[in-house]
Amino acid sequence: MSTFTRLAKWIGVIALLTTTACGTPATPTPSASQPSATTTAVVATEPPEPTATTAPTQAPTEPATATSAPATATTAPTEAPTTAPAATETVAPTVAAASLPTAAGPRGKLILATTTSTADTGLLAAILPYFEARENLDVQVIAVGTGQALAIGAKGDADVVLVHARSQEDKFVADGFGIDRRDVMYNDFVIVGPVSDPAGIRDLPKAKDALAQIAAAAAPFASRGDGSGTHTKERSLWTAAGITPASGANGYVALGQGMGETLTYANETGSYTLTDRGTWLARQSGLTNLVLLVGGTSVKTNPDTSLYNPYGVIAVNPAKFPKANYEKAALFIEWITSLSIQRRIYEFGRDLYGQSLFYPVAQTP
Repeated sequence: MSTFTRLAKWIGVIALLTTTACGTPATPTPSASQPSATTTAVVATEPPEPTATTAPTQAPTEPATATSAPATATTAPTEAPTTAPAATETVAPTVAAASLPTAAGPRGKLILATTTSTADTGLLAAILPYFEARENLDVQVIAVGTGQALAIGAKGDADVVLVHARSQEDKFVADGFGIDRRDVMYNDFVIVGPVSDPAGIRDLPKAKDALAQIAAAAAPFASRGDGSGTHTKERSLWTAAGITPASGANGYVALGQGMGETLTYANETGSYTLTDRGTWLARQSGLTNLVLLVGGTSVKTNPDTSLYNPYGVIAVNPAKFPKANYEKAALFIEWITSLSIQRRIYEFGRDLYGQSLFYPVAQTP
């Protein structure tokens, strides 16, 4: 082989080697030991996954981008409404209940012995829920005549009494059965009777004169006859008239019943009777055979001051009856003579009857 031929052959080999060396990066398949682009990407994305759990706390430290900022702003309002409903203390009824000075622990009980008029008129049903809510207790009402209510208190079977017979109240306190008597309210007594008014007592200015005419006419008269405040007042009026009535004689009947029952009897039999104005106003719509004859159209227009009817509240003496709930009885006395409840007493019935059924005296509303 000539020298030229050998030289040309070597030049071809060198050219081939050069071409092969230049194409190596594009054609070789990566070995298993070399990290590929895909493997690198997976490795790069794996560490942030644990970090994603803590993203909410790390987010503020991350560089804010135009996209990130609105995302953060959107998150805050979304969380606020979610949190607000959970805060139940912002609900008005809950706040109102929480603000009441209620006693802690189990619900307690207070026994109130009272006259029928406070129950028959609906007064107690209207005001007692306020006290029960404030003190977290139930008031057990025993509505009977004043004499019976005081007898219950004298046996220690009540915690507090609300009655209307001042002479009996004073004796109750003097005998050591009650303490802390307070004036609460008043209304008055009136005489009602049949529409025909056979005794002719309509508009007489004095109740004692009306009773004298009823007796003279032998007209039927229904007495409660139960030792109540109303019965006590009736007996004092008969005494003032110089008459001592006897049950079953001369049209006089002693029923031994409450005011509501006595009014029903008088309505059914055409009898006269003495009643407190409050109970009369509350029940008159169902007493179609009776009319108010003596006592005027309201407490303020009643010409007979002897028909004034005051109510008092008395705590049962804990020194005599240790089981008496004196703590709550004292709170009840403070409550029923407070300005807010005295105002409620004054307003009671005015919307229905155009006048108060009871007038407060402990405080001026």
